Order: sequence, then C-alpha cells, then structure tokens
Amino acid sequence: MAKPTRVTNSIRALRFANAEMTQAELAKRLGVTRQTVIAIEQGRYSPSLEMAFQIARIFGVALDDVFQYTDDRA
Repeated sequence: MAKPTRVTNSIRALRFANAEMTQAELAKRLGVTRQTVIAIEQGRYSPSLEMAFQIARIFGVALDDVFQYTDDRA
C-alpha cells in the first residue's frame, strides 16, 4: 500500500466551484486518466510539478490555492 502524501489539495472544491467539472473532464484536459485525478484528489498520489501548474492554470488560481504542504515536524 502506498504511503499517503503530506500534500493536500482543494481540487474537489475547485471542480465544484467551476461549473461542477467532473473528474473525467479534468482528466481529459490534463491528458491523464480519471483514476489519476481520483488518486490526486484523495492524496494517494502527488502530481508532477508541471501537472500541478496545469491544474492551477485550468482553475485560474495560484498553485498554493490548489496544493498545500503540511509539515508535521513544526
């Protein structure tokens, strides 16, 4: 089983705020599978930096409005 990432995201909320975009629609725009979008949303997979910027651009927001990094060591 893969270790969950410490990167959290707001993709699901952003999809619903943008005309209730489906996971399939987002996947198509990114050129990935719906399963990839699901894994990213659930924090089981961290996208590449390039894909992270693409996601932010699709929603018209800053990168840190989509992704947050939690550091438990603080």
